Amino acid sequence: MTPEDLSLAAACGSVSLAICATLWAVASRRASAARLDELGARTAAAERRSAATQASAEAFDTALVAIENGVASLIAGEDSLAACAAVLGLATANPQAVTDALARSDPDHARRLEALFTRGEPCAFETRGVKGGVSVEGRSAGAIAWLRLSAIAASEAGLPTAARLAAFIDARREPAWVGSADGSPLWVNRAWLQAVGADSLEAAIARGATFDAGIAAQAREAIAAGERREAVRWINHPSGRRAFRVTVQPLEAGGVGVWTQDVTEAEEAGEVLRRHMAAHDQTLNLIADAVVVFNRDKRLSFCNGAFAELWGLEPAFISERPTHAELLDRLRQRRRLPETVDYASFKAAELARYEKLGPSDQQIWPVPGERTLRVTSLPHPQGGLLMVFSDITPELRLKTQFNQLIQVQQATLNKLTDAVAVFGSDGRLKLHNEAFERFWNVSGEQLAHAADFDAIAELCVPRLHDMQFWRDLKARITDTDSKARAPVEDEVTTADRRIVAYQSRPLPDGATLIGFADVTDTRRLEGALADREAALAETERLKREFVGSVSYELRTPLTTIIGYSELLERGSEGLSDRARGHVAAVRAAATQLARSINDVLDMAEIDAGELALDMEDVDVSGLMQDTIARWAGQADIGRVTLTIAEGTDPGLIRGDARRLGQVLDHLVENGIRHTPAGGAVTLSALRALGEVRLQVSDTGRGIPFHVQAHIFDRFVGQERGGPGLGLALVKSLVELHGGWVALESEPGHGAAFTCHLPEAAQSTGRPELF
Repeated sequence: MTPEDLSLAAACGSVSLAICATLWAVASRRASAARLDELGARTAAAERRSAATQASAEAFDTALVAIENGVASLIAGEDSLAACAAVLGLATANPQAVTDALARSDPDHARRLEALFTRGEPCAFETRGVKGGVSVEGRSAGAIAWLRLSAIAASEAGLPTAARLAAFIDARREPAWVGSADGSPLWVNRAWLQAVGADSLEAAIARGATFDAGIAAQAREAIAAGERREAVRWINHPSGRRAFRVTVQPLEAGGVGVWTQDVTEAEEAGEVLRRHMAAHDQTLNLIADAVVVFNRDKRLSFCNGAFAELWGLEPAFISERPTHAELLDRLRQRRRLPETVDYASFKAAELARYEKLGPSDQQIWPVPGERTLRVTSLPHPQGGLLMVFSDITPELRLKTQFNQLIQVQQATLNKLTDAVAVFGSDGRLKLHNEAFERFWNVSGEQLAHAADFDAIAELCVPRLHDMQFWRDLKARITDTDSKARAPVEDEVTTADRRIVAYQSRPLPDGATLIGFADVTDTRRLEGALADREAALAETERLKREFVGSVSYELRTPLTTIIGYSELLERGSEGLSDRARGHVAAVRAAATQLARSINDVLDMAEIDAGELALDMEDVDVSGLMQDTIARWAGQADIGRVTLTIAEGTDPGLIRGDARRLGQVLDHLVENGIRHTPAGGAVTLSALRALGEVRLQVSDTGRGIPFHVQAHIFDRFVGQERGGPGLGLALVKSLVELHGGWVALESEPGHGAAFTCHLPEAAQSTGRPELF
């Protein structure tokens, strides 16, 4: 390339560089102008925002303080800062002094401010001052910490901020929320979200979840009425079906605030209480006492059937729920209340019971109809008055009868000669008679002051020194073992050598009766009687031996006399008629004497219980025929008809044939002896009612009434000849067979002796003797 070309190229380059520099300068100027315009606009906007911040701080009475590197400076709200300084008691409204005062007011506040300044942690709290409080809210932005301060008047110092109130409501366990005019929630706490199973309100609204649909209608009613609405609603909760008391309160800013409280336990307790009260009312309807309950308004709230029946109240009157005063007036009109001179005072006293909060009060009402009522009144647990009317008329009658019985018992005990005392299970003397005082030589006053059995025993020891006796007696009184309290009877000797018989008897009420009796004379008499009985037994033995010996000694010559007289009668051809009469008389007398001796021996054996029966089957008809055969001759001599009644055939009887024949012999002999010539003696027998009745009747002169009572006694017939043992022996022999003898006689019209013998007679041993 030529130099010219190089020069031209250099010139062109210089021109181009100059043009470019010019163009860059123009562009730079334009850019600077635009930047200046932008900065001016931003400065104006910052001034406007600063003015708005200052205006808003002044409008809402807040002060904005910036803290950078520990230095506080006021950004906005000079008047609010001055108000905060005045609340904190500072003389000047210095931002740094206010910040330091906030840190000094509480260690917790100092910790929170330190965390804000150093780590940028936000905080919010309230500080109490001498003239109110200061609300503090702190935030951080970069290296600068910001504090928003608001003065709280003294009248509003106790009110929390909206944030604190929201935090408090959010911490509740029961749901609470703020709703709109249509009841839909605008803000809810955590408990509401947990109840509907949502993480946030937006999620709950998105799926249409609600705590209870009926609350929205309740909210609309509260807004329309402008009044609070409360209701208890059962709601399906995640923890089960629960009862909530829902309170809906219209808010000044619009919408409603909803507050719930879980009252499940209270509702369940109320339901249990209602069921319990219903059961209580049913129970009261079953008792005999009249019961009435008046509420706080003094109106009848409940009465059982016995109350209506006692006072004769109609169901319509009761259903009107009259007041207590109205009920008293109605009863007075019907003359059911106690008679009183001043009814107004009586009524006022009855109504004054509502003012008494003390224990139950009892009165006795003597009402017309000879009835007595016990009236018990006490405050009702739910307010009002409960009254119980008990008809104690039967009780009073029983008490009167009981007191009379006690008095009769005491009077009866006092008439006893034995010393009697009744001790309770605790050893205390419950009852005693006057003989007890005399027996132990103690006074009633001493016994009244005796505390227990030991004290009474000390009073009685001077007469009876045996302490073991008193210990054993105390054990029988106080021991709870039934075996130890078993009845006992024994005797003990006193210090003056008297014999005392005592006995203990347990009573049904747990008490013990102790009786003492002086039996010294009785024991002496018993000893004398025992000696006499022994002497009598010995005399009886000697008598039996004497009778046996005499009878044996008499029987031997009598047998000889009877034998020789019979021989003389058989060989009487050489004897004169007079001699034969003498021989017959001798034999008859000897025979009579032998029979009398046999009767005496038989009675002696019966008395000694030594007579035994030879039991066998006896033909009653044959027995009577044998008796007729034995006494036919004697009857002919006395011209007395001796027969057996027609149709007599009782069959067999169990007995001793010889002794039964002996009975008939004595009865027939008695009948023949007392029947005049031309009379009749009749034998009969009848079987009836498990017995055989043997009867011997005559047509003689009969037996006087004053003799009939003793006709079977011994020796009654001595004036008629013989020892008078015939009828007594008849009675004894019949009784040995287990039977008895009856007499029917009328003077001048004969007599009838009836022997009642059992069909299967058995020996009864020794008969009853008179």
